[in-house]
Amino acid sequence: MERHIVHCDLDTFFVSVERRMNADLEGKPVLIGGSSDRGVVASCSYEARKFGVHSAMPMRMARQLCPEAILVRGDHDKYAQYSRIVTDIIAEHAPVVEKASIDEHYMDLTGMDKYFGCWKWAQELRQRIIKETHLPISFGLSTSKTVSKIATGEAKPCGEKQIVTGGEKEFLAPLSIKRIPMIGDKTFSKLRHMGIARIDAVQKLQLSVMERVLGQNGIVIWKKANGIDDSPVVPYSERKSISKENTFAHDTIDMVLLKKHITSMADDLSFDLRKEGKLTACVTLKIRYSNFETYTKQVHLPYTCSQQILTEKALALFEQLYSKRMLIRLIGVKFSDLVGGSYQIDLFNDAVTDINLSAAMDNIRNRFGLDTVQRGLRVEELKQRDKKDRKYVA
Repeated sequence: MERHIVHCDLDTFFVSVERRMNADLEGKPVLIGGSSDRGVVASCSYEARKFGVHSAMPMRMARQLCPEAILVRGDHDKYAQYSRIVTDIIAEHAPVVEKASIDEHYMDLTGMDKYFGCWKWAQELRQRIIKETHLPISFGLSTSKTVSKIATGEAKPCGEKQIVTGGEKEFLAPLSIKRIPMIGDKTFSKLRHMGIARIDAVQKLQLSVMERVLGQNGIVIWKKANGIDDSPVVPYSERKSISKENTFAHDTIDMVLLKKHITSMADDLSFDLRKEGKLTACVTLKIRYSNFETYTKQVHLPYTCSQQILTEKALALFEQLYSKRMLIRLIGVKFSDLVGGSYQIDLFNDAVTDINLSAAMDNIRNRFGLDTVQRGLRVEELKQRDKKDRKYVA
């Protein structure tokens, strides 16, 4: 049976969401990301790309290339909300859906051509998404995930493209080898040193040559270049973990600051659990030192979404993990082994005041946003712990 695979991608997703909330950003160069010297570009508008700006570029360089760009820090909660809306629309209509990222989806429409025209069906779904979300989206339709993804790239911005069966090689041939998914900078450089710039050059090579040069990756790349990709669309499933990380503008050993961030991250993640009706049974703490060595430590616990319990576990993990007495560059907290459910109050260990406080804060955050209210930190306790830590440093 002939396959019909759709790949759809929300165009400059973060920027589009910001423009939906602020019409003044329309038509202007926009950068989404951190403003510090270590900040990177999470997303940028097409107007900014004309100046050579791209995602993952250091923000300092991006602002030098496009000084008139408008910098927006971004709201990941809002992006996640719109991503869920789009996913729900697609999942309601498509038989098999794979969520590849926050702004990308694959759909397997195989067999639907007997009852609907797959191309017409995909066009109607795209218009429905645009109408209900007011977000631009592009899609590609072909017989494989690889060709459909590349077709989506060719259809942008806010377009659609179909590659008919048998036309895969012809469509791919004139494109840069950089367009093949999984070709990174090192592989691209190696192929360019071989004089290979376009996909048609890979198509003309023997498979054995690609294997000899790039090993197993060479085989995969050769197949993708020839439009051969039988990988299935994997049905979307809910995430099994949530996490937050913070990279400091300057490496630090300030214990009060570090524990303040851990407490804040654990609090935010606990709120996310309660908001989504989830419980966690595993807490992981991550540390990256100034020399880029990274260490993690985790602990398993009874299923919970209690901010107090999870924060105490995260702080305890930090005290166990932080042993090098070196400056810290990054710190992160992750909750995993997630399941749906509600927290059962522990009558012996849970304080009524903490339970009521969490409920009140959740109500305020649900109405006005995550940053409208923050839990007061036990500063004096953190200072006492800091004095204890400094004794070890001395």
